[in-house]
Amino acid sequence: MTRSLTILGATGSIGRSTADVVLAHRDAFRVAAVVGGRDAEALAATARRLGARFAALADERGQDALRAALAGSGIDSGAGEGAVMEAVEREADIVLAAISGTAGLKPTHAAMKPGRRIALANKESLVCAGEAFMTAAREIGAEIMPVDSEHNALDQALAAGANRDVETAIITASGGPFRTWSRERIAEASPMEAAAHPVWSMGSKINIDSATLMNKGLELIEAHHLFGLEADRLGVVVHPESIVHGLVQWRDGALTAGLALPDMKVPIANALRHRERLVMSLPRLDLAAIARLSFEPADEDRFPCLAAARAALRAGGSMPTVLNAANEIAVAAFMAGAIRFYDISKTVESVCSSFSARKLPAPATVADALEIDGEARRAARQLLPDALEVAPS
Repeated sequence: MTRSLTILGATGSIGRSTADVVLAHRDAFRVAAVVGGRDAEALAATARRLGARFAALADERGQDALRAALAGSGIDSGAGEGAVMEAVEREADIVLAAISGTAGLKPTHAAMKPGRRIALANKESLVCAGEAFMTAAREIGAEIMPVDSEHNALDQALAAGANRDVETAIITASGGPFRTWSRERIAEASPMEAAAHPVWSMGSKINIDSATLMNKGLELIEAHHLFGLEADRLGVVVHPESIVHGLVQWRDGALTAGLALPDMKVPIANALRHRERLVMSLPRLDLAAIARLSFEPADEDRFPCLAAARAALRAGGSMPTVLNAANEIAVAAFMAGAIRFYDISKTVESVCSSFSARKLPAPATVADALEIDGEARRAARQLLPDALEVAPS
Protein backbone atom coordinates (compact mmCIF):
# COMPACT_ATOMS: atom_id res chain seq x y z
CA MET A 1 0.00 0.00 0.00
CA THR A 2 1.42 3.38 -1.02
CA ARG A 3 1.50 6.02 1.72
CA SER A 4 1.83 9.75 1.13
CA LEU A 5 4.67 11.39 3.03
CA THR A 6 5.75 14.92 3.97
CA ILE A 7 9.32 15.48 5.17
CA LEU A 8 9.97 18.39 7.53
CA GLY A 9 13.71 18.99 7.68
CA ALA A 10 14.40 17.32 4.35
CA THR A 11 17.93 18.69 3.92
CA GLY A 12 19.25 17.63 7.35
CA SER A 13 20.87 14.31 8.19
CA ILE A 14 17.56 12.64 9.17
CA GLY A 15 15.88 14.05 6.08
CA ARG A 16 18.63 12.76 3.81
CA SER A 17 18.43 9.29 5.34
CA THR A 18 14.65 9.37 4.93
CA ALA A 19 15.10 10.22 1.26
CA ASP A 20 17.33 7.15 0.88
CA VAL A 21 14.62 4.95 2.41
CA VAL A 22 11.96 6.43 0.13
CA LEU A 23 14.08 6.05 -3.00
CA ALA A 24 14.70 2.41 -2.16
CA HIS A 25 10.93 1.84 -1.86
CA ARG A 26 9.32 3.97 -4.55
CA ASP A 27 6.18 1.79 -4.55
CA ALA A 28 5.66 2.29 -0.81
CA PHE A 29 5.75 6.09 -0.67
CA ARG A 30 4.52 9.13 -2.55
CA VAL A 31 6.09 12.40 -1.40
CA ALA A 32 3.59 15.19 -0.89
CA ALA A 33 5.92 17.92 0.34
CA VAL A 34 9.46 18.62 1.53
CA VAL A 35 10.53 21.41 3.86
CA GLY A 36 14.03 22.83 4.32
CA GLY A 37 15.65 25.66 6.22
CA ARG A 38 17.89 27.98 4.19
CA ASP A 39 19.53 25.93 1.44
CA ALA A 40 17.34 26.43 -1.63
CA GLU A 41 19.58 24.42 -3.96
CA ALA A 42 19.68 21.40 -1.64
CA LEU A 43 15.92 21.48 -1.08
CA ALA A 44 15.21 21.75 -4.80
CA ALA A 45 17.51 18.82 -5.52
CA THR A 46 15.75 16.73 -2.86
CA ALA A 47 12.31 17.68 -4.19
CA ARG A 48 13.32 16.67 -7.70
CA ARG A 49 14.85 13.36 -6.57
CA LEU A 50 11.76 12.42 -4.60
CA GLY A 51 9.20 13.74 -7.06
CA ALA A 52 7.65 15.95 -4.37
CA ARG A 53 4.58 17.99 -5.25
CA PHE A 54 5.51 20.96 -3.07
CA ALA A 55 8.72 22.38 -1.59
CA ALA A 56 8.85 24.97 1.18
CA LEU A 57 11.87 26.87 2.50
CA ALA A 58 11.64 28.30 6.02
CA ASP A 59 13.82 31.29 5.11
CA GLU A 60 11.61 33.60 3.05
CA ARG A 61 14.69 35.24 1.55
CA GLY A 62 15.31 32.07 -0.46
CA GLN A 63 12.04 32.15 -2.36
CA ASP A 64 13.47 33.36 -5.68
CA ALA A 65 16.41 30.96 -5.49
CA LEU A 66 14.08 28.02 -4.77
CA ARG A 67 11.74 28.95 -7.59
CA ALA A 68 14.66 29.22 -10.00
CA ALA A 69 16.12 25.87 -8.88
CA LEU A 70 12.76 24.18 -9.47
CA ALA A 71 12.05 25.81 -12.83
CA GLY A 72 10.61 23.34 -15.31
CA SER A 73 10.04 20.63 -12.69
CA GLY A 74 6.34 21.25 -12.16
CA ILE A 75 6.92 21.33 -8.40
CA ASP A 76 5.10 24.11 -6.56
CA SER A 77 7.13 26.06 -4.01
CA GLY A 78 7.04 28.76 -1.38
CA ALA A 79 9.16 30.32 1.33
CA GLY A 80 8.57 31.63 4.83
CA GLU A 81 6.45 30.44 7.74
CA GLY A 82 3.27 30.44 5.68
CA ALA A 83 4.81 28.11 3.10
CA VAL A 84 6.03 25.74 5.82
CA MET A 85 2.54 25.60 7.27
CA GLU A 86 1.09 25.01 3.79
CA ALA A 87 3.38 22.00 3.45
CA VAL A 88 2.17 20.71 6.82
CA GLU A 89 -1.48 21.15 5.82
CA ARG A 90 -1.14 19.26 2.55
CA GLU A 91 -2.73 15.84 2.42
CA ALA A 92 -0.32 13.20 3.75
CA ASP A 93 -0.59 9.94 5.68
CA ILE A 94 2.78 10.37 7.39
CA VAL A 95 4.80 13.42 8.41
CA LEU A 96 8.49 12.93 9.17
CA ALA A 97 9.17 15.73 11.66
CA ALA A 98 12.91 16.44 11.65
CA ILE A 99 13.19 20.23 11.85
CA SER A 100 15.74 20.73 14.61
CA GLY A 101 15.40 23.08 17.58
CA THR A 102 12.43 25.09 18.76
CA ALA A 103 11.83 26.09 15.13
CA GLY A 104 10.27 22.66 14.72
CA LEU A 105 7.70 23.07 17.50
CA LYS A 106 4.94 24.88 15.60
CA PRO A 107 5.03 22.87 12.36
CA THR A 108 5.34 19.56 14.20
CA HIS A 109 2.38 20.37 16.43
CA ALA A 110 0.35 21.61 13.45
CA ALA A 111 1.14 18.40 11.56
CA MET A 112 -1.01 16.32 13.89
CA LYS A 113 -4.23 15.33 12.13
CA PRO A 114 -6.73 12.55 12.84
CA GLY A 115 -5.27 9.23 11.75
CA ARG A 116 -1.98 10.75 10.65
CA ARG A 117 1.33 9.25 11.76
CA ILE A 118 4.04 11.62 13.00
CA ALA A 119 7.49 10.04 12.66
CA LEU A 120 9.06 12.20 15.33
CA ALA A 121 12.69 13.31 15.24
CA ASN A 122 12.20 16.79 16.74
CA LYS A 123 13.29 16.51 20.39
CA GLU A 124 11.90 19.88 21.38
CA SER A 125 8.31 18.79 20.78
CA LEU A 126 8.61 16.47 23.76
CA VAL A 127 11.32 18.13 25.83
CA CYS A 128 9.79 21.64 25.70
CA ALA A 129 6.10 20.83 25.35
CA GLY A 130 5.76 17.11 26.00
CA GLU A 131 2.52 17.15 28.00
CA ALA A 132 0.82 19.51 25.56
CA PHE A 133 2.09 17.57 22.55
CA MET A 134 1.10 14.10 23.72
CA THR A 135 -2.27 15.32 25.04
CA ALA A 136 -3.04 16.91 21.68
CA ALA A 137 -2.01 13.74 19.84
CA ARG A 138 -4.40 11.66 21.94
CA GLU A 139 -7.27 14.12 21.54
CA ILE A 140 -6.74 14.52 17.80
CA GLY A 141 -6.13 10.83 17.15
CA ALA A 142 -2.63 11.19 15.69
CA GLU A 143 -0.07 8.41 16.05
CA ILE A 144 3.40 9.34 17.33
CA MET A 145 6.26 7.07 16.27
CA PRO A 146 9.80 7.83 17.50
CA VAL A 147 12.63 8.06 14.99
CA ASP A 148 15.56 8.30 17.41
CA SER A 149 17.29 4.93 17.44
CA GLU A 150 17.00 4.63 21.23
CA HIS A 151 13.29 5.37 21.45
CA ASN A 152 12.53 3.32 18.36
CA ALA A 153 14.32 0.36 19.96
CA LEU A 154 12.35 0.88 23.18
CA ASP A 155 9.09 1.04 21.24
CA GLN A 156 9.86 -2.35 19.72
CA ALA A 157 11.09 -3.86 23.00
CA LEU A 158 8.06 -2.60 24.93
CA ALA A 159 5.81 -4.54 22.57
CA ALA A 160 6.91 -7.66 24.49
CA GLY A 161 4.80 -6.77 27.53
CA ALA A 162 2.61 -4.30 29.39
CA ASN A 163 3.86 -1.00 30.82
CA ARG A 164 2.86 -2.07 34.31
CA ASP A 165 5.39 -4.90 34.06
CA VAL A 166 8.32 -2.62 33.14
CA GLU A 167 10.90 -2.31 35.89
CA THR A 168 13.28 -0.07 33.92
CA ALA A 169 13.45 1.15 30.32
CA ILE A 170 17.07 1.85 29.44
CA ILE A 171 18.55 3.90 26.63
CA THR A 172 22.16 3.49 25.62
CA ALA A 173 24.86 6.08 25.08
CA SER A 174 28.03 5.70 23.04
CA GLY A 175 29.78 7.74 25.71
CA GLY A 176 30.79 10.39 23.21
CA PRO A 177 34.35 11.49 22.50
CA PHE A 178 35.24 11.88 26.20
CA ARG A 179 34.11 8.48 27.49
CA THR A 180 37.59 7.55 28.73
CA TRP A 181 38.86 11.05 29.52
CA SER A 182 39.47 12.30 33.05
CA ARG A 183 37.44 15.23 34.36
CA GLU A 184 40.57 17.37 34.29
CA ARG A 185 41.23 16.60 30.66
CA ILE A 186 37.58 17.12 29.71
CA ALA A 187 37.66 20.54 31.34
CA GLU A 188 40.27 21.65 28.80
CA ALA A 189 38.49 20.21 25.75
CA SER A 190 38.08 22.35 22.65
CA PRO A 191 34.86 22.66 20.64
CA MET A 192 36.51 20.68 17.83
CA GLU A 193 37.34 17.81 20.19
CA ALA A 194 33.84 17.83 21.67
CA ALA A 195 32.22 17.74 18.22
CA ALA A 196 34.14 14.62 17.12
CA HIS A 197 31.51 11.94 17.72
CA PRO A 198 32.97 8.41 17.62
CA VAL A 199 29.98 6.69 15.99
CA TRP A 200 27.22 8.88 14.56
CA SER A 201 27.37 11.59 11.91
CA MET A 202 25.24 14.40 13.30
CA GLY A 203 25.12 18.19 13.44
CA SER A 204 27.60 20.11 15.60
CA LYS A 205 25.09 21.00 18.32
CA ILE A 206 23.94 17.39 18.71
CA ASN A 207 27.57 16.26 18.80
CA ILE A 208 28.28 18.65 21.67
CA ASP A 209 25.20 17.34 23.50
CA SER A 210 26.61 13.86 23.03
CA ALA A 211 29.93 14.96 24.52
CA THR A 212 28.18 16.38 27.61
CA LEU A 213 25.65 13.48 27.71
CA MET A 214 22.91 16.10 27.70
CA ASN A 215 21.51 14.27 24.68
CA LYS A 216 20.84 11.26 26.92
CA GLY A 217 19.17 13.46 29.50
CA LEU A 218 16.91 14.94 26.84
CA GLU A 219 16.15 11.44 25.58
CA LEU A 220 15.06 10.39 29.09
CA ILE A 221 12.58 13.28 29.06
CA GLU A 222 11.36 12.20 25.63
CA ALA A 223 10.98 8.59 26.79
CA HIS A 224 8.90 9.72 29.76
CA HIS A 225 6.38 11.37 27.44
CA LEU A 226 6.45 8.75 24.70
CA PHE A 227 5.97 5.73 26.93
CA GLY A 228 4.37 7.13 30.08
CA LEU A 229 7.16 5.91 32.35
CA GLU A 230 8.19 7.77 35.49
CA ALA A 231 11.72 9.12 35.96
CA ASP A 232 12.61 6.32 38.38
CA ARG A 233 11.76 3.71 35.73
CA LEU A 234 14.11 5.20 33.14
CA GLY A 235 17.84 4.64 32.91
CA VAL A 236 20.99 5.20 30.86
CA VAL A 237 23.88 2.83 30.25
CA VAL A 238 27.03 3.55 28.23
CA HIS A 239 27.54 1.13 25.35
CA PRO A 240 30.42 2.25 23.10
CA GLU A 241 29.69 -0.20 20.27
CA SER A 242 26.26 1.41 19.66
CA ILE A 243 24.69 -1.88 18.67
CA VAL A 244 22.15 -2.16 21.48
CA HIS A 245 19.99 0.96 21.37
CA GLY A 246 17.38 0.32 24.04
CA LEU A 247 16.57 -2.31 26.66
CA VAL A 248 13.58 -3.13 28.83
CA GLN A 249 14.09 -4.81 32.19
CA TRP A 250 10.87 -6.59 33.13
CA ARG A 251 9.76 -7.21 36.68
CA ASP A 252 10.07 -10.99 36.24
CA GLY A 253 13.82 -10.63 35.53
CA ALA A 254 13.65 -10.92 31.74
CA LEU A 255 15.43 -8.36 29.58
CA THR A 256 14.34 -7.38 26.06
CA ALA A 257 16.78 -5.45 23.88
CA GLY A 258 16.64 -3.71 20.51
CA LEU A 259 19.79 -4.24 18.43
CA ALA A 260 20.82 -2.84 15.05
CA LEU A 261 23.85 -1.48 13.29
CA PRO A 262 24.24 2.28 13.88
CA ASP A 263 22.44 3.42 10.73
CA MET A 264 19.52 5.84 11.04
CA LYS A 265 17.80 4.30 8.04
CA VAL A 266 16.82 1.36 10.27
CA PRO A 267 14.69 3.30 12.80
CA ILE A 268 13.43 5.64 10.08
CA ALA A 269 12.09 2.71 8.05
CA ASN A 270 10.45 1.29 11.16
CA ALA A 271 8.86 4.62 12.11
CA LEU A 272 7.48 5.15 8.61
CA ARG A 273 5.83 1.73 8.34
CA HIS A 274 5.90 0.56 11.98
CA ARG A 275 4.65 -3.05 12.12
CA GLU A 276 4.74 -3.34 8.32
CA ARG A 277 8.49 -3.82 7.99
CA LEU A 278 10.24 -2.76 4.82
CA VAL A 279 12.88 -4.89 3.15
CA MET A 280 16.11 -2.95 3.68
CA SER A 281 19.26 -3.78 1.71
CA LEU A 282 21.57 -2.84 4.56
CA PRO A 283 24.42 -4.88 6.07
CA ARG A 284 23.11 -7.41 8.60
CA LEU A 285 24.19 -7.43 12.21
CA ASP A 286 26.73 -10.23 12.68
CA LEU A 287 27.12 -10.75 16.40
CA ALA A 288 29.77 -13.42 15.95
CA ALA A 289 31.89 -10.98 13.94
CA ILE A 290 31.40 -8.23 16.50
CA ALA A 291 32.23 -10.77 19.24
CA ARG A 292 31.95 -8.35 22.16
CA LEU A 293 29.34 -5.92 23.44
CA SER A 294 30.39 -3.84 26.44
CA PHE A 295 28.43 -1.75 28.92
CA GLU A 296 29.34 0.62 31.71
CA PRO A 297 27.48 3.05 33.98
CA ALA A 298 27.04 6.67 32.96
CA ASP A 299 29.32 8.88 35.08
CA GLU A 300 27.29 11.89 36.24
CA ASP A 301 30.34 13.41 37.95
CA ARG A 302 32.27 13.78 34.70
CA PHE A 303 29.05 14.49 32.79
CA PRO A 304 26.89 16.68 35.06
CA CYS A 305 24.52 17.67 32.26
CA LEU A 306 22.97 14.21 32.54
CA ALA A 307 22.34 14.78 36.24
CA ALA A 308 20.82 18.20 35.48
CA ALA A 309 18.44 16.64 32.95
CA ARG A 310 17.40 13.91 35.39
CA ALA A 311 16.69 16.59 38.00
CA ALA A 312 14.58 18.57 35.51
CA LEU A 313 12.58 15.45 34.63
CA ARG A 314 11.92 14.69 38.29
CA ALA A 315 10.96 18.32 39.00
CA GLY A 316 8.52 18.32 36.08
CA GLY A 317 6.48 21.37 35.22
CA SER A 318 8.39 23.79 33.01
CA MET A 319 11.85 22.64 34.12
CA PRO A 320 12.58 20.52 31.01
CA THR A 321 11.73 23.55 28.85
CA VAL A 322 14.07 25.73 30.90
CA LEU A 323 16.82 23.08 30.79
CA ASN A 324 16.70 22.79 27.00
CA ALA A 325 16.72 26.56 26.42
CA ALA A 326 19.66 27.17 28.77
CA ASN A 327 21.58 24.31 27.19
CA GLU A 328 21.13 25.66 23.65
CA ILE A 329 22.52 29.06 24.66
CA ALA A 330 25.44 27.55 26.58
CA VAL A 331 26.34 25.13 23.78
CA ALA A 332 26.31 27.95 21.22
CA ALA A 333 28.65 29.96 23.46
CA PHE A 334 30.98 26.99 23.87
CA MET A 335 31.04 26.29 20.14
CA ALA A 336 32.02 29.93 19.57
CA GLY A 337 34.88 29.62 22.03
CA ALA A 338 33.33 32.05 24.52
CA ILE A 339 33.12 29.61 27.45
CA ARG A 340 34.78 26.35 28.53
CA PHE A 341 33.29 22.87 28.45
CA TYR A 342 32.07 22.64 32.04
CA ASP A 343 30.62 26.13 31.82
CA ILE A 344 27.84 24.48 29.79
CA SER A 345 26.61 22.46 32.77
CA LYS A 346 27.23 25.33 35.20
CA THR A 347 25.08 27.63 33.08
CA VAL A 348 22.29 25.07 32.78
CA GLU A 349 22.33 24.33 36.51
CA SER A 350 22.28 28.02 37.40
CA VAL A 351 19.36 28.86 35.10
CA CYS A 352 17.37 25.83 36.28
CA SER A 353 18.04 26.81 39.88
CA SER A 354 16.77 30.35 39.26
CA PHE A 355 13.50 28.98 37.86
CA SER A 356 12.97 26.13 40.33
CA ALA A 357 11.44 28.23 43.13
CA ARG A 358 8.76 29.53 40.75
CA LYS A 359 7.41 26.02 40.11
CA LEU A 360 5.92 26.97 36.76
CA PRO A 361 3.48 24.39 35.41
CA ALA A 362 4.19 22.41 32.29
CA PRO A 363 3.40 24.45 29.16
CA ALA A 364 -0.21 23.89 28.14
CA THR A 365 0.40 25.04 24.57
CA VAL A 366 3.26 25.53 22.13
CA ALA A 367 2.93 29.28 22.68
CA ASP A 368 3.42 28.76 26.42
CA ALA A 369 6.48 26.62 25.75
CA LEU A 370 8.03 29.22 23.47
CA GLU A 371 7.41 31.96 26.06
CA ILE A 372 9.19 30.00 28.78
CA ASP A 373 11.92 29.05 26.32
CA GLY A 374 12.54 32.71 25.50
CA GLU A 375 12.66 33.70 29.16
CA ALA A 376 15.16 30.94 29.98
CA ARG A 377 17.35 31.93 27.03
CA ARG A 378 17.46 35.50 28.29
CA ALA A 379 18.44 34.26 31.75
CA ALA A 380 21.23 32.16 30.26
CA ARG A 381 22.57 35.11 28.26
CA GLN A 382 22.75 37.20 31.40
CA LEU A 383 25.16 34.63 32.82
CA LEU A 384 27.28 34.72 29.66
CA PRO A 385 28.02 38.40 28.96
CA ASP A 386 30.93 37.53 26.67
CA ALA A 387 28.71 35.25 24.62
CA LEU A 388 25.83 37.61 23.91
CA GLU A 389 26.79 38.07 20.28
CA VAL A 390 27.24 34.38 19.51
CA ALA A 391 24.33 32.73 21.28
CA PRO A 392 21.26 32.43 18.99
CA SER A 393 17.79 33.69 19.80
